[in-house]
Amino acid sequence: MKKIQMVDLKSQYEKIKSTVDASIQEVLDTNTYINGPLVHQFQKNLEDYLGVKHVIPCANGTDALQIAMMGLDLKPGDEVITADFTFAATVEVIALLQLTPVLVDVDLNNMNIDIDAVKKAITPKTKAIVPVHLFGRAANMDAIMEIAKEHNLYVIEDNAQAIGADYVSKSGAKSKVGTIGHVAATSFFPSKNLGCYGDGGAIFTNDDKLAHIIRGIVNHGMYERYHHDVVGVNSRLDSIQAGVLNAKLPLLDEYNKARRLAATKYNAAFAGNAKIITPDFDANENDHVFHQYVLRILNADRNALMQYLLDKGIPCAIYYPIPLHSQKAYLDPRYKEEQFPVTNQLVQEVIALPMHTELDDEQIKFITDSVLEFLNK
Repeated sequence: MKKIQMVDLKSQYEKIKSTVDASIQEVLDTNTYINGPLVHQFQKNLEDYLGVKHVIPCANGTDALQIAMMGLDLKPGDEVITADFTFAATVEVIALLQLTPVLVDVDLNNMNIDIDAVKKAITPKTKAIVPVHLFGRAANMDAIMEIAKEHNLYVIEDNAQAIGADYVSKSGAKSKVGTIGHVAATSFFPSKNLGCYGDGGAIFTNDDKLAHIIRGIVNHGMYERYHHDVVGVNSRLDSIQAGVLNAKLPLLDEYNKARRLAATKYNAAFAGNAKIITPDFDANENDHVFHQYVLRILNADRNALMQYLLDKGIPCAIYYPIPLHSQKAYLDPRYKEEQFPVTNQLVQEVIALPMHTELDDEQIKFITDSVLEFLNK
């Protein structure tokens, strides 16, 4: 059996090696390292794929979130609601901009932001909501957009983990996640479903005026060289990474399909085990693209299971071991433990198993057999 990886980028690269290598060589031959033709080509290709008017590439996913908020001209002290159970980058940029993060609990069934908790958290100072499409599953955007409309709030989608996922609205309309809110941010970190070979990110919007503002922000606030019209940053996707992303983008749906198939096999192997809660999804739909495959372990020692798997050469991880409201950087007397019952439960139960496009049946069987061996002891 081939060695099991949490993410097997090497095997994925071997299948697209000639295309990736040719793109990188083109950049080296033309010396177009920054804002070269491949960056503009990728931007257009991603706009077409997502069905969104504007894609603005940038240096990484965290920058993408920060720049999206800068483009909305939020002011220090404005409150921004987001999920407690997610990676720190989501709340980090809120704090960096001297906005006020408002963390709320998540839904136990899908681990995305809890709609009732969002409603309760709104105050006269609330200006935006940041739903995170966690682990690759689309958040409840119908409800979020309704709340935003009622309270005149911005919606900034954190799409770092769910690029390519579909959202089907109550009306039956289908959209790619990241194209529904006022603006969205994504990451092209190497392990993402669409990942480059370094850092990279992008902002999406259908708002022409906002897109114009953001294009200036990513490039030192310039629309014309040495004319700084807005306060900006230096955050650009380099041409080599754009070349890698151009090679992978046509395969994104295939990659996501492979992830869903692996998740289907995982779920089938764990079906009926009372100690395991598997992700609930429709194998025929594309609303979950499985950036991570995350189980909940009940009435068993999750940490001991993790060590058992690691000892057998099976990589695994806990996403996330500490709630954001408990992190030293984001402690706030406003937060009470009783506000976060689901998050506090999840951090004790979750475990992520290997998930990538190259998983094979032999590996999946070894992984699932090992989990069941431990839980059935």
